[in-house]
Amino acid sequence: MNRVNPTQVAILTSFVMAVIISCLECLLIYISGTTLPFYYHLIVFFMVFLVSAVTFRVLYGKYIFSNLFQIYKHILILKHPNEPVRAYEEKERDITSEINRILEDWSNESREEIDQLKQVEIYRREFLSNVSHELKTPIFSVQGYVHTLIDGGIDDQEVNMLYLNKASKSIDRLISMVDDLESISKLEAGELMVEMRTFDLTDLIRDVVESLELQAKEKKSAVVMNVDMEKPQYVYGDRDLIRQVVVNLLVNSIKYGKEGGKTEIRYADGGDKVIVDIEDNGIGIAKHHLPRLFERFYRVDKSRSREQGGTGLGLAIVKHIIEAHHQYISVNSELGKGTTFSFSVKKSK
Repeated sequence: MNRVNPTQVAILTSFVMAVIISCLECLLIYISGTTLPFYYHLIVFFMVFLVSAVTFRVLYGKYIFSNLFQIYKHILILKHPNEPVRAYEEKERDITSEINRILEDWSNESREEIDQLKQVEIYRREFLSNVSHELKTPIFSVQGYVHTLIDGGIDDQEVNMLYLNKASKSIDRLISMVDDLESISKLEAGELMVEMRTFDLTDLIRDVVESLELQAKEKKSAVVMNVDMEKPQYVYGDRDLIRQVVVNLLVNSIKYGKEGGKTEIRYADGGDKVIVDIEDNGIGIAKHHLPRLFERFYRVDKSRSREQGGTGLGLAIVKHIIEAHHQYISVNSELGKGTTFSFSVKKSK
């Protein structure tokens, strides 16, 4: 980048003015028929050049570049309010190019921020629509059961306990949804305490698999651990939160997998971390759903998902828990072949 300062601008302007005035002076002398020695023209040229250079240097430095620096300084204060503004040194800086560069960067950043805000607004509208819809279903169910009981169903021995039990289940779903929303809010705000400690990941997964054994049998599916059961795998993290991750992923695999299917759990070495893969041979997920799979209330098959129950917040919670551990989670899937969720956990030292 060519650096321009007041002195350079004054010299360039003065040179141009001296050439123009010298040419006019020569033309006037030629018209008048007078003959003057060549050094006379040189003296006129240098006198005009020096006077103009000094005059323009003062004017540029005092009125133009000083005002430009004030603009430059205020731009820096707005852009970096907590950083000191260095004094402008005309020999070292091209202030006009710097102002142009900063404003161009600022324009690009503002454009990106506007695009992000538009995207956030779309997600906000979708979230409000989804949460109202998800809450509406159990609330209307409870309302219907209660009104039926009030209108006389309470006296029917065959109806009253049936409707009370159904209302209780809808209330439990509401409570579960509110608890999940609270968990996500705490994770996003950094308010949920992550208690880091060393624990055996193999023991944790074995415990989760045993706790879900009955649910897997009902679906006639099998959960297989393709790891050395006798060899502990020590990792560093919040045991309860990692357990919640494993539970959510396995429950999803069992619920939405095909009947008689299989879910495999295996480890991969990731250097200073352990990569956990949870793979099923279910129906799979279309590729266009994958980027949004971890969004709150996002459902691939809404009718089927609601039949299976759940709040629609499980994968969003999983993602936030993994990110709270400064690790990553990903998903790969192919329709008709199955889905694999992979997440990392830091190895224990």
